Amino acid sequence: MTGPGGTPPGPSAVRPEPSPADAVLPAELADAARTLFGDRLDLAAAYAELLATDGVVRGLIGPREAPRIWDRHLLNCAAVAERIPEGATVIDVGSGAGLPGLVLAIARPDLQVTLVEPLARRTSFLIEAVQHLGLAKMVRVFRGRADEAASGGTGVGPISADVVTARAVAPLDRLAGWCLPLAVPGGRLVALKGSSAADEIAEHAATVERLGGGEPTVHLCGVGVIDPATTVVEVVRERVVRPPAAKKAPKRSRGGRKKAR
Repeated sequence: MTGPGGTPPGPSAVRPEPSPADAVLPAELADAARTLFGDRLDLAAAYAELLATDGVVRGLIGPREAPRIWDRHLLNCAAVAERIPEGATVIDVGSGAGLPGLVLAIARPDLQVTLVEPLARRTSFLIEAVQHLGLAKMVRVFRGRADEAASGGTGVGPISADVVTARAVAPLDRLAGWCLPLAVPGGRLVALKGSSAADEIAEHAATVERLGGGEPTVHLCGVGVIDPATTVVEVVRERVVRPPAAKKAPKRSRGGRKKAR
């Protein structure tokens, strides 16, 4: 295949095709995967293949991300399970392709997980993935924004959970505003972050406190199992803070204009 004038196409002209081969577990990651997924490793492998094929076709995973599904996505998310109590309820905000919510449901069959995602094409993928992986009894999909999930929608009551997760969704101040209302009092926001976690805490701790959260703390998950370990920021919902009431518009007089005296 050649480009204009008979020259070979540039790198941008070649788009990697989705392939199940991209989902094969690399040998060097096999021990970590067995540690994190245990006897549900086959289920994790089925999800990896779904991401590498249908997930790429639907634009949920970039084609160049597919060969790194295990280390960058599945293992990175599964390590967070160590921060979640036994039998907890979990809400994953901005779930996208199911990261980390669907991964946690695979790694931890004791959890009840709700995937919150506003975009139709993503929720369609999530619903199909849950059915394909046989997780319908422990995972449900809520199409909508976090604030809609917290307040409830048409025919659906408000939802809450012991733990609220989010990955690559927003800075900590906005994330706390969206996620803390979904946590039960005493529950926690567990946000997957990168190397800037400490900087975000320094910048947004005051806002988090105003929103009812406790002091944010940084934890490393999967130490000794994956490298690098997964960085998370945790915030406990210490107080229930109600949103400010909307200001009422001034009442208009029914008498029309005042008559001149």
